Amino acid sequence: MDVKAEHRYAKISAFKVREVTREIQGLPAEAALEIVRLIPKKASRLIGKVLASAIANAENNNNLRAVNLVVKEAVAGEGPTMKRMHTRARGGGARINKRTAHIKITLTEAEPVEKTVKPKGIKKNKPKPSAAPKATKETAAPALTAPEPDISQLRAESADATSHSLSAGEHPEKVTSSETL
Repeated sequence: MDVKAEHRYAKISAFKVREVTREIQGLPAEAALEIVRLIPKKASRLIGKVLASAIANAENNNNLRAVNLVVKEAVAGEGPTMKRMHTRARGGGARINKRTAHIKITLTEAEPVEKTVKPKGIKKNKPKPSAAPKATKETAAPALTAPEPDISQLRAESADATSHSLSAGEHPEKVTSSETL
């Protein structure tokens, strides 16, 4: 049994409403209602009211349970457009179209899904694997390890006599005048 609810002359463009109606088609009614509540758009608020009205119609008028209802159809059609004028420069004007929409939601009772039960005594014949030898499980290559450095390399050594670098602990500003030549 189909249950309908409709909101006519909603002051919103049908293009904006269709974005939300596409999301809920084919879903269970309660799940669709939750999704509509989470969408942050004006259209979702209007569709939520129409969907809640359709669920209430099904429960009160047709004695259907909300758990069994599915959104069969959610349609947003164009309503009449109100034409208004907006003044422009040099005495001109521009047209403003204030669009309206008709929101229609149809719910239907879902058919209960029957689970097929297989008899336990019957087994399917599975084909045996071919006689090819099984591949042995290969281990990953061991990680390359660098030899540990000598202890002498780890200590801070004094600078070479041939290099112009400073030895450990020397400060660059404490250079004597004989070295600056």
